[in-house]
Amino acid sequence: MTSPEVILVHGLYHQPLHMQPLREALEAGGVTVYVPRLHRGSLAADTEAVQRTVNTCRERPVLVGHSYGGAVVAGVEGAASVVFMAAFAPRVGESCARLGGPDAPVNASVRPHPAGGTFIPAEAAADLFYADCDPQSAQRAVDLLVPQASGHGRGVVEAAPWEGLVSHYIVCSDDRALSPALQMHFAQRCSSHEVLNAGHSPYISQPQHVAASVLRHAGVR
Repeated sequence: MTSPEVILVHGLYHQPLHMQPLREALEAGGVTVYVPRLHRGSLAADTEAVQRTVNTCRERPVLVGHSYGGAVVAGVEGAASVVFMAAFAPRVGESCARLGGPDAPVNASVRPHPAGGTFIPAEAAADLFYADCDPQSAQRAVDLLVPQASGHGRGVVEAAPWEGLVSHYIVCSDDRALSPALQMHFAQRCSSHEVLNAGHSPYISQPQHVAASVLRHAGVR
C-alpha cells in the first residue's frame, strides 16, 4: 500500500523551505510530501510546475495552496482534493490582483526591488506574515523571503478543475496580509471550511493543526 501524497504550494515572496514545519508534521503522519518551487515567471508557468509534480505522483494527490499558491492549484488537473490555506480560490477568468483589489492589506508593504520586481522589507514582513509565530521561527521565515518578479498576481485562471473536487478552506481570522473577510468569501465556494485563530502563516505557527486538516482530506484521519 502506497502512502498518500500531498503537494504544498507556497505563495509570493516565499519558497519551499518556508513550508518545512508543515512538511515535517505531514511526514510524521505517514504522508509523502512534495513542495515545488514557484516564481517561474507567470501564473501559467507556476501552474505548469505544479502540474508536472502532480504528473509524477503514483495516485491523485491532495493539493494545499497558500496565499497566491491557491491560484496556482486552482488550475491544476489530477488532484484528489484541494485545501486552501489563507489563499485565493479563484474561478475561471479571475486573478489574485483583481480579487484582492487595490486595497489589499499586503499592498502597503510592497516595495520595488533594485534588481527588478518587488520585495517585502523585513521589518514589515514579520508583522504582515508571521505576527503569531514565535520570534525564532518568524526570523527564520523573514530571512527566507525572496524578491518577486512582477505580474504573477495579475495572471488569470484559465481553467479551474478544483471546483469539481472536494475542497476545504482554512480561514485565518487574524491574517494581516489577506483579508479574513475575503477569505470567508472564498470559503463559501468550497465544500467545507474552518476558521482558525491564526495569522497569514499557520503552516509555521500551527503546523500540527493544519497537518491534521490536510491528513483528513488525504484519508489518513
